[in-house]
Amino acid sequence: MLLTLAWGALFFPGLLALCTWGLRRARPEWTNFDCLMISTRVVSSVQAVLATGSGIVIIRSCRNVITDRHWLSREYVWLVVPYMIYDSCAMYLCEWYRTKDEGRRHTLTIFQNFLRQNRLMITHHAFILFVLVPVAQRFRGDLGDFFVGCIFTAELSTPFVSLGRILIQLKQQHTLLYKVNGVLTLTTFFSCRILLFPFMYWSYGQQQGLSLFQVPFNIPFHCNVANAFLIAPQLYWFSLLCKKAARLFDTPQAKKDG
Repeated sequence: MLLTLAWGALFFPGLLALCTWGLRRARPEWTNFDCLMISTRVVSSVQAVLATGSGIVIIRSCRNVITDRHWLSREYVWLVVPYMIYDSCAMYLCEWYRTKDEGRRHTLTIFQNFLRQNRLMITHHAFILFVLVPVAQRFRGDLGDFFVGCIFTAELSTPFVSLGRILIQLKQQHTLLYKVNGVLTLTTFFSCRILLFPFMYWSYGQQQGLSLFQVPFNIPFHCNVANAFLIAPQLYWFSLLCKKAARLFDTPQAKKDG
């Protein structure tokens, strides 16, 4: 545990520093904010690949979705802890550099604006650290590694989301790559963050001889509540992605009508 925590505490900030240094050398005309923003997306993508890969290994290894064990289901959670702390700090650092590049001073107002603009993401990180991590490491006992692996695979959409943000930062919204990436973002997000929950219910049902619709009535109430809390922000973020996609593909027609 301690070794994994220490490794994560060094790896993610170190990768951010390395990427930022490399971008400053390769693109000296870019601002500090541009280099840092793109670097944070790269780090997020790396973490997403690691999480998704871990999740796939766990899922494939657990034939019994209730009792089968895999060491990654617990070990990778300890890597998530320093990542969530790093990511919160990195988001604030991006805001600090953005305001600095605009010529504004670093004041308490900047911190308050950061909290207000990122309240949902900060709440999401806090929920993972103070609720999901204790549940995954202690309260669930020796059961449910399969479901932990499923949750890890939710990160599959993150590299596509990150690439979209990078293309926006580089003002490449008009390119075919941006549109294709938008479709892939919607597809992976819907598959791994929305359909993931019916899949977990279905997998449990297959193990217990229940239909998908019977599962919610045959598991503890708190499991349904926890899944509701997990899927609610995903549905909200997916609606935002759909709105952005609609604006993207409506733009040519709007220009034509104008």
